[in-house]
Amino acid sequence: MMATAQNLLESNGEPRHDRIRRLLETTLGPAFTDGNQVDLLQNGVEIFPAMLKAIRESKRRIEFLTYIYWTGDIAKEMVEALSERARAGVEVMVLLDGLGARPMRKDYVERMEAAGCRIAWFRPLPRWRAWQTDNRTHRKILVCDGKVAFTGGVGIAAEWEGNAENPENWRDNHFQVQGPAVRGLRAAFYGDWMEANNTLADALSELEDLHGDGSMTTQVLLSQAAVGWNATARLQDTLSIIAEERMRIQTPYFTPGPIQTECLLAARKRGVEIEIMIPGPYIDKRVAEYSGSDAIGTLLDAGVRMWRYQPTMLHSKTITIDGELASVGSANFNERSIFKDNEVCLNVLDGGFTARMDEVFDADREKCEPLTPGSWRDRGPFRRTAEAVSNLTGRET
Repeated sequence: MMATAQNLLESNGEPRHDRIRRLLETTLGPAFTDGNQVDLLQNGVEIFPAMLKAIRESKRRIEFLTYIYWTGDIAKEMVEALSERARAGVEVMVLLDGLGARPMRKDYVERMEAAGCRIAWFRPLPRWRAWQTDNRTHRKILVCDGKVAFTGGVGIAAEWEGNAENPENWRDNHFQVQGPAVRGLRAAFYGDWMEANNTLADALSELEDLHGDGSMTTQVLLSQAAVGWNATARLQDTLSIIAEERMRIQTPYFTPGPIQTECLLAARKRGVEIEIMIPGPYIDKRVAEYSGSDAIGTLLDAGVRMWRYQPTMLHSKTITIDGELASVGSANFNERSIFKDNEVCLNVLDGGFTARMDEVFDADREKCEPLTPGSWRDRGPFRRTAEAVSNLTGRET
């Protein structure tokens, strides 16, 4: 694959933008669409008002899928907004992951159902096969009237409220999408909705003719759990392979598999500058931090620059390459997103959008401390023991 990708990128005078597009369509499958507009929303202070506005302005149908639905002001506001639209005659479809949204208050579900919302649970734990309870939908999708959509890393919980100004409010990105790419996000929603409801009729009942006025070329990638390489693995490895100058990664959970690590090391050997930003002192799953330890030392020794975000939990999931392409969405740079979770990513082939994501990386880096080979070697015996245990038991946590 490495030789094939490099050969494709060295084609005869074709613009690199077009070559990247052709290569990603070949390795991943879905075609890019033109005419899209993708807007960055940072932290709850920007994300939730935009989502609530789109919900309140909906006239026909709302499709909402989330992995996490916990507590907080936003949890109540979303229930109220969705319920109000249902009472107004809008068809409201809510799909909740059976594990991630399990802490949701029962009365919230009852209020939405009483208002006329259609609620479904993706693989609810009591009724699912015990050996499959860890395969979840990690997608976060909101589509309003088939015209405007949202996706990214944000769950519905107090942790995402505010502006990442303290450890209680997490740092995250979400994205508002308009144009033909909305159709791909609807496909991601219905892929999980159809499993939960055993029907295709909902997906066929309202089809939008989307002619975008935006300027961005975008690919929507749906990924499902797999024994071997799934779409998330192919995406992340392909981006490592085609990068020529710079690759930047933000991820809350960094546990790359052997092939992912190999692709990153190969990029470094080609002279690609690689930066990886991960959480610092604040992380919700410490075992996930420990589980990535076997790759971190190797990557640091190869010259990969790593940063640990200090103010709060970093939950952003972005990859940029060469100032030309940005990949954003729900997937982490870890083995769980390959082997256990359904994910959705947007690959935006646009220099302006990628430059904006690089600016965000630069701003976040100002709030980081570097992780160096020396500091990595100096970690203590307790940490090393925890890493050893986690590498045996928790790589897919």
